[in-house]
Amino acid sequence: MLPIQNIFQIPKRFFMSLYAWTMHWAKTPQAPFALFGIAFIESSFFPIPPDVLLIAMVVATRKKWLRNATICTIGSVAGALFGYFIGWGLYKTIGKVIVNTYHLQPTMDLVGRKYAENAFLTIFTAAFTPIPYKVITIAAGLFHISILTLVVASIIGRAGRFFLVAGALRIFGDKIEKSIEKYFDLFSIIFIVLLACGFLALKYFK
Repeated sequence: MLPIQNIFQIPKRFFMSLYAWTMHWAKTPQAPFALFGIAFIESSFFPIPPDVLLIAMVVATRKKWLRNATICTIGSVAGALFGYFIGWGLYKTIGKVIVNTYHLQPTMDLVGRKYAENAFLTIFTAAFTPIPYKVITIAAGLFHISILTLVVASIIGRAGRFFLVAGALRIFGDKIEKSIEKYFDLFSIIFIVLLACGFLALKYFK
């Protein structure tokens, strides 16, 4: 068994590489496309949230925080529609593979009950918090939730989250950038914990 410090070295190297990549490409014409792409696939099947890219890009070019937050929001909502389509028409093939990959099959019925109680609040909560959004969007299609409800709740939740992150970086960018570089190990661990908590929150969503 690897020592605990070596276990954390693996995600640390990954995050440092990702951070270095995004900082390097933040000022290139390809950066917005990368941000849109990650935001899109995270809403339907990718495990890493787009906040990682958004943070690095806003830190690198803080004057473009509105543009980056907007791109992230549009990409995420578009990905939510793709997740909806997977749940609506491709659940028995692609949908089941995605859900089983994250071991979240038992949560689908639970999400269905939450939709029956308040679909808008369920979608908004997942859109704004670390709860894995892909399961919510796929379930929305599976349980035939109104597309209008999905879009409106997604826009409010995702925009609220991404504009809050980008806005905070715009205002406190210098201090946050120095903190990220100084306490990168800690931020990597916190990110992993938040990601894990998001999956646990979905499993025990009541």
